[in-house]
Amino acid sequence: MTDLLAGIRVLDLTNVLAGPYCAYQLALLGADVIKVEAPRGGDLARQLGASPKLNQAGMGASFLAQNAGKRSVVLDLKKEADRERFLDLVASADALVENFRPGVMERLGLGYEALKAVRPGLVYCAISGFGQTGPMRDNPAYDQIIQGLSGIMSITGTPETAPLRVGYPVADTLGGLVGAFAIAAALVKQKTSGEGAFLDVSMLECTLSALGWPVSNYLTAGVEPKPMGNENMTAAPSGAFRTGDGLLNIAANKQEQFVTLCQLIGQPELASDSRFAERETRKQNRAALKVLIEAALASASAVAWEEKFNRAGVPAGRVLTIPQVLEERQVTERDMTTRFQGLPGMEQPLTVVRGGFMVDGAAPLPVLPPPVLGEHMDEVFSDLPPRARRSA
Repeated sequence: MTDLLAGIRVLDLTNVLAGPYCAYQLALLGADVIKVEAPRGGDLARQLGASPKLNQAGMGASFLAQNAGKRSVVLDLKKEADRERFLDLVASADALVENFRPGVMERLGLGYEALKAVRPGLVYCAISGFGQTGPMRDNPAYDQIIQGLSGIMSITGTPETAPLRVGYPVADTLGGLVGAFAIAAALVKQKTSGEGAFLDVSMLECTLSALGWPVSNYLTAGVEPKPMGNENMTAAPSGAFRTGDGLLNIAANKQEQFVTLCQLIGQPELASDSRFAERETRKQNRAALKVLIEAALASASAVAWEEKFNRAGVPAGRVLTIPQVLEERQVTERDMTTRFQGLPGMEQPLTVVRGGFMVDGAAPLPVLPPPVLGEHMDEVFSDLPPRARRSA
């Protein structure tokens, strides 16, 4: 594990995905992340995943995906004694992340102002569906709800199949990434000035922000985004193409790339065809161009074309399944995953995925496996500094 956040303690009060993914990014960078869970069941993700056996054991695949590197304690924050123990933890912490509905922590007497009295420099991050203010603040929010409200579904799929949900919880994931980024930035201020911060992360706003191009096309150019399937509205040929064996993404977005592509597929005359000679005319005639390109691509496999195109500077890549990409040398040689042996309830080793970057050539990998519920109670509370202990 890299040590960019070594010495930083983060309290993770979150459930399911956005919050746990946020805290996982911090754990990967060396933060001491303590997961504070309810005694009865803990994080709901412990019961979620494709393996009923793991779900029953409280170690569901959805939990395993983003909780390695963390320690787990159990506290019932509705009980006075456990709230006092929680305040002990807060006094020792640098940051806290929660994803309850707005107002829940205040009703428990543990809102930002109350925690600031215990730890004045605390960085407090609240992740919610819509943010802490506004007419929708109290609405329950799951990833699919945000996908629909944000406009993502309206531009996903083809004109015939849209609106479609993106195939993974993209809004939850964006909320987690933005939360981790905001916490890291606030920690810089904390370490230089001693001041904390209240971070209000809205999944809807994170998703809208990530929709930069389609939103800008509407706000700036007045063009309402439409679903285009595998096509790229900014260029042609740019999309997914059938080959003799497999689907291939090609992004010949520059003029020189298009000219090279035409030569490589044995159709150099396409580059001077009035329908395709310029960027805008190619976009207008993308359907006809795609038919001609796919006819030429039928002579070889996606694997062969990918190698040929990339070698000549034309961006191309096969459309892979998740099992296929996990076996790619590009992924395996950069230590994208790590394994843990002997986890409770698991007969096979557990493999987890790290974050999306390296530090000084090293992969930030978790050193602890995902915790069993309450596994670190004694360890965490016995290690609290004297200033944080109470005679509870």
